[in-house]
Amino acid sequence: MGVEVRVEDLTLSFGDKPVWSKVSLTLPAGEISALLGPSGTGKSVFLKALVGLLRPDSGSIWVDGRDITRLRERELYEVRRLFGVLFQDGALFGSLSVYDNVAFPLREHTKMSEQRIREIVREKLELVGLTGSEDKLPAQISGGMRKRAGLARALVLDPQIMLFDEPDSGLDPVRTAYLSQLIVDLNQKTGATFLIVTHDVNTARTVPDNIGLIYHGHLAMFGPRELLLSSQEPAVRQFLNAQRVGPIGMAEEKDADEQAAEFANGATPTPLPPIPLQLAPSDGQSRPAQRPPGEWCQRNRVEPPVGSFR
Repeated sequence: MGVEVRVEDLTLSFGDKPVWSKVSLTLPAGEISALLGPSGTGKSVFLKALVGLLRPDSGSIWVDGRDITRLRERELYEVRRLFGVLFQDGALFGSLSVYDNVAFPLREHTKMSEQRIREIVREKLELVGLTGSEDKLPAQISGGMRKRAGLARALVLDPQIMLFDEPDSGLDPVRTAYLSQLIVDLNQKTGATFLIVTHDVNTARTVPDNIGLIYHGHLAMFGPRELLLSSQEPAVRQFLNAQRVGPIGMAEEKDADEQAAEFANGATPTPLPPIPLQLAPSDGQSRPAQRPPGEWCQRNRVEPPVGSFR
């Protein structure tokens, strides 16, 4: 089963360049969360901080009851074993077969026999639909298959937290849809806590239980899916509508004069699209009941949008 991840007042910078400032959020145990945001806002940096590869300037990251920002390297190694990570390109070893790529973490971090490793690798490859591709090299399979092989490798140590860094990057809409369904099915089967970093608005609208938007060094919003998809917050609304009108500019935040000029020229935000149905597991089972958005708003002292959550 998954574990809760709680981030409190996370501030991180590279030299004199700030990346995040006072970011707080909680990834509920066993649920799927997604993090959206314009390019260059530090979403992938956030994933590196979660697994302890980057130390924040201040703040805390609580994983399974331990603040990883204060752990020694040996203790941090133990916590990292709770994580599985799917990188953008799958990060497979080009000289190893699909089988050996998936087996690598087991050989590196456990003392299992080759027979037991073979059983686990075949199980994970079957889970992601790659049975029969064991002997192929990464260069001999498609981009979508490489993503699934990378996912199988991330799953071999049965992580309680799965991180997905742009899983839909480089995939066409059909394969993105297949991958989205696979993510939902794996969450249902494993019960692990999932966090997806993505630019794909359709994925964010249909897959997760919770959505966050990072923008200009801070978290504009984070909460249940319906809360974000019905939000009137300008940055959230602009990003979900994929429009130019709003506070997000080409390179950074627009200043007040730019936004005033937009509205003076008659530019207005388009209405938010209807909230789509959430993707269900392919086995026909319903997803676990989530916290009611109204209850979440009350607990986090947030006003729910008018007319939402009926």
